[in-house]
Amino acid sequence: MTYPKIDFLYLSEADMVKAGVTEMAGCVDAMETMFKLLKVGDFRMGGSNSNSHGVMMTFPENSTFPNMPTNGPDRRFMAMPAYLGGEFDMVGMKWYGSNTENRQKGLPRSILMFTLNDKDTGAPLAYMSANLLSAYRTGAVPGVGFRYFAREDASVVGIVGPGVMSKTAFDAIMAERPGIKTVKIKGRGKKSMDDFIAYLNQKYPSIEKVEPVADIEQAAKDADIVFVGTSSPTGDISEYPYINEAWLKPGSVVCCPAAARFDDDFILNRARSVADWINLYEAWAEEMPYPAYETIPIPAVRCMDLIADGKMEKSQVDDLGDILTGKVPARRNEDEIIIYSVGGLPVEDVAWGTIIYRNALEKGIGTKLNLWDKPELA
Repeated sequence: MTYPKIDFLYLSEADMVKAGVTEMAGCVDAMETMFKLLKVGDFRMGGSNSNSHGVMMTFPENSTFPNMPTNGPDRRFMAMPAYLGGEFDMVGMKWYGSNTENRQKGLPRSILMFTLNDKDTGAPLAYMSANLLSAYRTGAVPGVGFRYFAREDASVVGIVGPGVMSKTAFDAIMAERPGIKTVKIKGRGKKSMDDFIAYLNQKYPSIEKVEPVADIEQAAKDADIVFVGTSSPTGDISEYPYINEAWLKPGSVVCCPAAARFDDDFILNRARSVADWINLYEAWAEEMPYPAYETIPIPAVRCMDLIADGKMEKSQVDDLGDILTGKVPARRNEDEIIIYSVGGLPVEDVAWGTIIYRNALEKGIGTKLNLWDKPELA
């Protein structure tokens, strides 16, 4: 870049696809590299603790201002800034608005954009469509867990909540354990079930059996991998999707990037709890009113509440980075059941977004836009 002139690259969703955003195996590799950088501290995120998920703006239940939106399911705006070092060495921020009612207009629930910036000047380098970017990095983080925790001979997957998040997570499952032969699916509505089944049939003809099931127990039973990706209202813990220890196969991994509930006795005494980045859950414990699990329904947040209650030791929750760097083993024994919590980090978008941006530059993809040739107020 030749200053003071600033040009930046715009990447539409179609451009992102051309640049490789849907290449799951590469995304899983990028996420593993990112987690190793987190472990050595070569990153920054928001908040006073530098581990914040982001800054969220919500709306009131009622407003005296006629144009102000009011609260509703998933109605929010959020900014997620981060710096990631190492081979990425980049600053970026994801910004999105979300509203469940978008689906009535043929739109996704959330509409996301992502900006990359020069780490020294703050100048924009790229502005890109981020729905696929976010979806694939969200699936790839479970993929890192599947790479280390899932049995090599895994053949059965149980899906609870067949939405977009489960589709990309399943892509990661197949990237890491291509021998999957049976998929059991628990969904709420016929359309989401039909869409998910059609996705599997079209993309993965090697799967021998796709079976809709009536409840979570049937989805979890005999599964080597259980993925819980259903949206759930927060506040009432009893309404979170419940998984009984007795339903789970010895040696299975249960991946929870969304609401999930287990018996405390199981969490405390027999389950292996792994967090993708434990500092994020500690940040939530600081930022959210106690008990944080009422607001953030991910199992590792329940662990934070149990630690606050003096019922659980911090050492009972393993951090993924410690496993990736060899500090602790991926498995302590073949039969342990692993609950793998996935919270979502801004550095994930920076990692995959940086790779896609560099791919686009190399391949001549995207549209160059001009910010200014010379700033009016410098």
